[in-house]
Amino acid sequence: MNLSDSRTAGQPVRRVSAMEAVLAHLRVAIERGEYAIGDKLPSEAELCRALEVSRPVLREALRALQTMGLTVSRTGKGTFVVASTVEDPTFGDYAASDLLEVRRHVEIPVAGYAARRRTPENLDHLAHLLDRMERETDTTAWVAMDTLFHLAVAEAAQNPVFRRVIEEIRDALARQSAFLNELGGRREQSNREHRAIVEALTDGSEHDAVEAMAHHLDRVETTLTDIVRSSRTDTPTEGGPEA
Repeated sequence: MNLSDSRTAGQPVRRVSAMEAVLAHLRVAIERGEYAIGDKLPSEAELCRALEVSRPVLREALRALQTMGLTVSRTGKGTFVVASTVEDPTFGDYAASDLLEVRRHVEIPVAGYAARRRTPENLDHLAHLLDRMERETDTTAWVAMDTLFHLAVAEAAQNPVFRRVIEEIRDALARQSAFLNELGGRREQSNREHRAIVEALTDGSEHDAVEAMAHHLDRVETTLTDIVRSSRTDTPTEGGPEA
């Protein structure tokens, strides 16, 4: 079975990664009941042969299924279906809805404080970090810098408690960032949103900083919602998956 480009209703053909194509196939199979709750998925070797993908690609897709709450992996036993629909993805120790709620209550006002209190050193650090992010092409490296960016904004607020809060959810932020980039293609858009935040901090505009961070989190929520609601029933066209 060859997984490749996909077309959604009313939209042109879109190139998808091999992992995304595998995830879409397995998700649809679960949602359609081809794998019912309680069923064990075929072994990794069987799935790799059937879907014509490498084991690393398959494992990324299986991890995404777990994040979505559709499956669980049991050591030595395999992967089992535990839900037929995606409700609330989990990133590390935190549900997506809980994480976003806290981020709104913390990071939006933090951006305002940072606009008022940031130092030249804070601005230099943020600008340098953002420049690196805009040049970065490796998703793993970009995700690491994404969490550093949000920590740097918290540091610019000059309140160590804010930084401690962001440190506490840092792993969840990284998992969420990777998830959104792999399935939502968020990187370029996120870079633009980060740029708007840095510009507001540079201008010392509390209002603009708050608005920029709120917009950023709105877009995160929208992308997450789109992924959760999406049931990829697209029919693949010719051509191989993007590695």
